Amino acid sequence: MCPDDMAWEQAEETADRWLVQFLEVDILRPIADFILSHNRGVATEFAILRKGSYNISLRLEYRNGATVIRLSQPGAVLFPEEKVMNEVAIMRFLTDQTSIPVPFILHSGTKEESPLGLSPFIIMDYIDHETKMYNALNTPGCPKEERGILDPQIDEDRLEMLYSQLAGILLQLSTPSLPRIGSLSQTDDFTWEVTRRPLSMNMNELVRLGGLPRSKLPDLYTTFDTSSSYMEALAELNINHLVHQRNDSVDSADDCRRKFVARQLFRKLARDKRLTNPLLDQGPFKIWCDDLRPANVLLQENMHIAGVVDWEFTYAAPTEFSYAPPWWLLIEKPELWPKGLEDWTISFDARLKTFIRAMKNCEDIAIQQNRLREDQRLSGPMNESWESGDFWIVYAALHSFAFDVIYWQKIDARFFGPTENTEEAWKERLGLLDESEKDEMELLVTRKLQEMNTRILSWDPDEYTVAFREQLKSQNGKANGEK
Repeated sequence: MCPDDMAWEQAEETADRWLVQFLEVDILRPIADFILSHNRGVATEFAILRKGSYNISLRLEYRNGATVIRLSQPGAVLFPEEKVMNEVAIMRFLTDQTSIPVPFILHSGTKEESPLGLSPFIIMDYIDHETKMYNALNTPGCPKEERGILDPQIDEDRLEMLYSQLAGILLQLSTPSLPRIGSLSQTDDFTWEVTRRPLSMNMNELVRLGGLPRSKLPDLYTTFDTSSSYMEALAELNINHLVHQRNDSVDSADDCRRKFVARQLFRKLARDKRLTNPLLDQGPFKIWCDDLRPANVLLQENMHIAGVVDWEFTYAAPTEFSYAPPWWLLIEKPELWPKGLEDWTISFDARLKTFIRAMKNCEDIAIQQNRLREDQRLSGPMNESWESGDFWIVYAALHSFAFDVIYWQKIDARFFGPTENTEEAWKERLGLLDESEKDEMELLVTRKLQEMNTRILSWDPDEYTVAFREQLKSQNGKANGEK
């Protein structure tokens, strides 16, 4: 299912226009002064470090180090205050509970507390590094503007060395145990509790690009005590996504029916608790980061990890998530693989063997050093997740825009039997829907066909994005008046 291109245009324009102001000295100077007020020193240089998918980072250098301020971009982040609050809590948790090198947080605050009222922010130490894991794994010579793919000619020993470091991060994330599914709050200096909904990257993108009303997400203080209940909530999100996305959601009546059937059957499986392991259903639950990938792993000159950044969409999740091998072993996502999903699967299977071998070595060392118990290994569960197809269930639940291709090619036949043609399989599955669901489907088809004839924006951004867009309209109106 493609994103709503009208919502995408609005989101991108908002973020781009907001970023332009950081070229102005009158904006940069108060930000630098603000950083200095929280970390005194003799500054030597101040500049934009990078623009990410959700934030802009600016670095203030000193004679003996550097500090970064990270500001959330309107139009890119649809839950900015919640995102920053979650990220601060999880970074402090990881610092206390693991040895993963994350930036030390100096200060954080709301939009009102930020310099010039720009956006919620975090001030943290800058981690000096030579390159990123992404660059070490990517195909040499790949243009920056193109999507990266794991170097097909990479030396096997080098790959295992790099994978070993990534495996070590995942192993540490899987070690702490939490009693509920959701985002963490720090209650005192050394205590964290799961108190808020698991704000995921997918949820942000569904609102930003999928036309999903914010009210359709779990309430802010909703947490989950079983994996199956959370999986059912994710299945509901996928149904609501299809119902509410105004543009680019379907291209024909049968396309709508096909997407409706897939989502209804996925929800049935979730309700029947067939998408989760009953032995893991009640936890304990594990730390999961939606955005953990090679691009966020910083490397020293010797190719050892210097730090790991971008923890905003991190929360306690079903253990099945941690047991699924990481899709980013090939850098590129399966639904975007140039040669198609089946070729991705073959390529991934080959590289997964290297990763599992690297993971086992990490586990052996950790067990010898009394940092890990035998029953905390990930290598076996990851291999089982891949072999059983549970990997695809987790992936479909977490990637709504890829749901259809994953469901029909990797999930449906496993539970409902093989079909001759995956494109037409939905017709064979209609008998699994009751009459009320079939009636609901036809009503949705009628509405979607009407919507195809009138393209209207349906977007529910946060108050900061709305405020900035109103500011832009005001500025444009004044400019037009001057002419």
